[in-house]
Amino acid sequence: MSYREAMLEKIAGIEAENAKAVAGGGERYVERHRSRGKLLPRERVELLVDEGSAFLELSPLAGWGSDFAVGASVVTGIGVVEGRQVMIVANDPTVKGGASNPWTVKKTFRAHEIAAQNNLPTIALVESGGADLPTQKEIFIPGGKTFRDITRSSAAKQPTIAIVFGNSTAGGAYIPGMSDYTVFVDGAAKVFLGGPPLVKMATGEESDDESLGGASMHAKTSGLADYLAADEHDALRIGRRIVARLGRREVSTSSLAGARSGSTTRAAGGRAASASERVETPYTEPAEDPETLLDLVPDDLKEPFDPREVIARICDGVSPSNGAVFDEFKPLCGPSLVTGWARLHGHPIGILANAQGVLFSQEAQKAAQFIQLANQVDTPLLFLHNTTGYMVGAEYEQGGIIKHGAQMINAVSNSSVPHLTVILGASYGAGNYGMNGRAYDPRFLFTWPSAKSAVMGPAQLAGVMEIVARQSAESKGQTFDAEGFAGIKQMVEQQIEEQSVPQFLSGLLYDDGVIDPRDTRTVLGICLSVIAGTTWEGARGYGVFRL
Repeated sequence: MSYREAMLEKIAGIEAENAKAVAGGGERYVERHRSRGKLLPRERVELLVDEGSAFLELSPLAGWGSDFAVGASVVTGIGVVEGRQVMIVANDPTVKGGASNPWTVKKTFRAHEIAAQNNLPTIALVESGGADLPTQKEIFIPGGKTFRDITRSSAAKQPTIAIVFGNSTAGGAYIPGMSDYTVFVDGAAKVFLGGPPLVKMATGEESDDESLGGASMHAKTSGLADYLAADEHDALRIGRRIVARLGRREVSTSSLAGARSGSTTRAAGGRAASASERVETPYTEPAEDPETLLDLVPDDLKEPFDPREVIARICDGVSPSNGAVFDEFKPLCGPSLVTGWARLHGHPIGILANAQGVLFSQEAQKAAQFIQLANQVDTPLLFLHNTTGYMVGAEYEQGGIIKHGAQMINAVSNSSVPHLTVILGASYGAGNYGMNGRAYDPRFLFTWPSAKSAVMGPAQLAGVMEIVARQSAESKGQTFDAEGFAGIKQMVEQQIEEQSVPQFLSGLLYDDGVIDPRDTRTVLGICLSVIAGTTWEGARGYGVFRL
């Protein structure tokens, strides 16, 4: 099987899982929702965002492998509304009435984090029955952070808008309650701390949905509804007008470039960008065809591949303004880590990309210096992973691999320019840390379908366990049962392999989405456009470097 065939097979597997998220609660519940005259969450998103603009959906596989539906009962992503980039959080009422489960909470937290880091207004498209009661112990305590995030966004002058299409009950009532602007759909929105049954149990009072929390009541009496919409389309129109009055933050062309139709990270409607909505950032197309990214990554990640070939297909090509595609830094030193400067959709970036997998002392020191240089000139960094970690062995330990790896991790940890991360292949051990994995708070992190990440490779981990078990048996004067341990070893390898694949890691929200390699340039362009609307300054100091 060719590299391309193997990659296409992986992409098909990811797209099949994404389709489950799009399907929501399934045909029965989708039809029931439609029979009530309601739009599906992604239909609401598409009507909200500007025509011709891309919607970068985030974490579509959240909850994968858990007891909850793929997608975590909520759609999150970045779109352009009235020329302004916004974070959109839309409940999926076809999945248990939009009730929040533990993964809903985690996915929403990540959306709020991205909005806060990138100075984005947030639009909540609300229709949720509240917490999933059987799992309330995992939701109630951490879930309070949702309301804190809303109020902090407002205090940071990042406006919050709640458009309520249906239920927003119990704790969920505080979503519109704490938002800067609220739009309620007449005859459909129901917002109350306690519904009629709870009120009856608590106070003995007889009440109905409308008098207790209907849209009309909140518009005329309580004042919770700022705008009363005739229907869902009207509500979305009002939401767009609210954003228009917030003031326009210019959006560069890259934020509007559409991803391929049906890709793992989708553009709304698969439409091309509208020229009338663009603020041009000069750039040139890549020197090599992005379509050929599928031909680069071996199915067996033990086989190395040249990351320069990836860079040539995602970064801007040669132009009079930017010179070479990639201005490589220290090309002859530490060759298993490629570093250098480039532009992507016109945005300047520094790139660190693993070449041959293993990181040696030279690579670690080279990375630390390069990260400091990027901070000196306030340039964002892009990390492209394909690493098995830092080199081990007596020679390398004696040569200082620990302190040199620590220098690299120190530089990554204290760097204050924006970071983007894409895991192309392997991302094992401390190499994941040094290359700015999830624990190091990149602004955005995406993976390719070929990615794998764990403390070490499955075979290595199982082999280490066998050696430890053998030594333990010998220390006790026992005979090691190699034949009996073979079954355990096989089981461990299989378990680690299953837990290393991208959909498993994406399900845990360890990335912001698994993307088709051919969409990498578009996705990164959108992210850089979002980041460009913020201010930052490179680090002025670092922790102590052990020399």
